[in-house]
Amino acid sequence: MSKSNKYTIQNEHLEIVIQGTGAEISSIKDNDGLEYIWQAEPKIWGSHAPVLFPIIGALKNGTYTYKGHQYSISKHGFIRNNNNLQVVTHSKHMLQLQYAYNDETLKNYPFKFEFTISFVLRGKSLEVLHQVKNHDDKEMLFSLGGHPAFKCPLKATENYHDYVLKFEHKENSKRHLIDKNGLQNGQSRPFLTNEDTIELQHSIFKDDALIFKDLKSRRISLAHKTKGDVLRVSFEDFDYLGLWAKTDGNFVCIEPWLGVTDHVDTNGDFENKEGILTLGPGKTFKASFTIDIF
Repeated sequence: MSKSNKYTIQNEHLEIVIQGTGAEISSIKDNDGLEYIWQAEPKIWGSHAPVLFPIIGALKNGTYTYKGHQYSISKHGFIRNNNNLQVVTHSKHMLQLQYAYNDETLKNYPFKFEFTISFVLRGKSLEVLHQVKNHDDKEMLFSLGGHPAFKCPLKATENYHDYVLKFEHKENSKRHLIDKNGLQNGQSRPFLTNEDTIELQHSIFKDDALIFKDLKSRRISLAHKTKGDVLRVSFEDFDYLGLWAKTDGNFVCIEPWLGVTDHVDTNGDFENKEGILTLGPGKTFKASFTIDIF
């Protein structure tokens, strides 16, 4: 069992640091030493890139029901801040961490799972691959996603509003609103009208995350208005996208999700939770997203 705080993978282009606790990407630096990941200032937001499993966001009242029994899981699940992940592989260009069910997890998540996350560096691209195995004799229910926070602006001489987010296609999409408890309130608001660009202003996050459910795009870039693209996140395997920042934080989170936070009017039945994935006994599920640095 690994107790190391951090692991490095690197090549001639990038040096990437991943925390053993929670499998969080805590640094991506190019060979000029430029940092691309938010450095988790605790007074603003003390995380870098949480891994979300087996839920996305919050549960109503912090609980759910499955087959008549009630269970509890904290926001974003139990990989986040978990210091019991095991190292499966660590080489110059790859790190693979794993966490599996045990007597404690079964108390609040009644499935015999094996969760493996791999970080694979190729050139100036980092693939983050999630693999879920069902070791149970019943169907398994879960969600998963990423929450990487990218530093914005990248340089001290720049401003937050110098940056934009660019989709690969022009979009017509609503943002789905959440309440002060992080639950979907059932309301939506038009946000993108035949547009492929979001101008970054801290104020767009005053009502919490932007949640999109119907994007055509499966790639989104962080770009400086005059200097061009700085990075791109590709999320072909993911149905939902969240965008989020603290209104006083110089970062932006680009969050590929398979699943979404609870509705305020949910009855808590896990089998009917929006976006929940099902995996048959003995089956394996894989989903990955890629971060490209320009």
